Amino acid sequence: MDIEMNHIVKAFGSNQVLNDVSILIKHGTIHALMGENGAGKSTLMNILTGLYLKDGGTIKVDGVEKYFANPREAEMAGISFIHQEMNTFTEMTVLENLFLGKEIKNKFGFLSQKEMTRKAITVFEKLGIEIDLNQVIGTLSVGEQQMIEIAKSMLYDLSFLIMDEPTAALTEKEIEILFEVIKKLKAEGIAIVYISHRMEEIFRITDEITVMRDGLSIDTTKTSETTKDELVKKMVGRDITDYYPEKTSEILNDIFQVKDLTGKGFKNINFTVRRGEIVGFSGLMGAGRTEIMRGIFGLDRITSGEINIDGITLKELTPVNAIANGLGFLTENRKEEGLVLDFSIGENIVLPSLKSFVRKGFVDKKTEDWSWLFIWYTISCRFDVCCLCHSLCLVT
Repeated sequence: MDIEMNHIVKAFGSNQVLNDVSILIKHGTIHALMGENGAGKSTLMNILTGLYLKDGGTIKVDGVEKYFANPREAEMAGISFIHQEMNTFTEMTVLENLFLGKEIKNKFGFLSQKEMTRKAITVFEKLGIEIDLNQVIGTLSVGEQQMIEIAKSMLYDLSFLIMDEPTAALTEKEIEILFEVIKKLKAEGIAIVYISHRMEEIFRITDEITVMRDGLSIDTTKTSETTKDELVKKMVGRDITDYYPEKTSEILNDIFQVKDLTGKGFKNINFTVRRGEIVGFSGLMGAGRTEIMRGIFGLDRITSGEINIDGITLKELTPVNAIANGLGFLTENRKEEGLVLDFSIGENIVLPSLKSFVRKGFVDKKTEDWSWLFIWYTISCRFDVCCLCHSLCLVT
């Protein structure tokens, strides 16, 4: 399946997300879609699969102009989109997730577990997946869930697959397994759109690269005919001579200390952070990095140890107390743990400090609005002001 999108335009209110985007993806190729956050990559693919309506432009499938009313219609045509945030129901089994909304029924109208199991096993064997169909999907690793999403897309005649940041939360071993599956799909003539920021992956597995910037398609080139520096220049619009800024901050006294910290998933953790210093934590999935930070912030129970800020020991480890003592926590799961999606962007920004805007029992909206506007412009975020008043789930 060849898909050609020409001069695609899309706006959300006054926020022009796509200005003039054109791209051609050929069957049997892996086509990378690159660009900074907010360039419009996911929005473009959401238009292709019918999640969003385009405001202008044309879409052709195998040379014929075609539009999909919704993602289900696109799936039935052989086009599948595996989002970065996977659409799984964690309390349901693998088999139930695979056929959700596409259940196979017998002549009496009852679910045909036998036929669904047979079909699932056939796809699993094709992809080399060894996972119990009756296992609850929430107990699987992110990499395993990723494979389930690929298998789901192959239950019917898959011709075109879109993968949005597929390796973002995978281990090295899981990435290797994923790449082998991608190679198998390519060998079958399936076209794959690979959205990623990871240069080494792009140069390793893709055939062509399209770069987007500020809602425009800047250039399309063969992967073998470009370089990392050229791609970065196209993405940001200028030459980058130094990928990592020079360290100019002065490292001063100790400001944060963790002593013999123990909790679920970690034991006897000790480290110190000095004023002006960035300390990195690395390790494989399951090593305990996230658990340590959740414990420090008071989200999970600490069984022993202590935390000192400027020489003062925190007596009560709760998120409220952590915030009051100047700690911030950018959670791994932004969607479920870090944001209130029904609130506006501005409301989310000031949420941790909401009490400071209360006057006589009521929130002072004027002061609140000025506060988040000041923060917004201080960090130079790239959204129109009107978007700050919209629900987060509408902003891409």
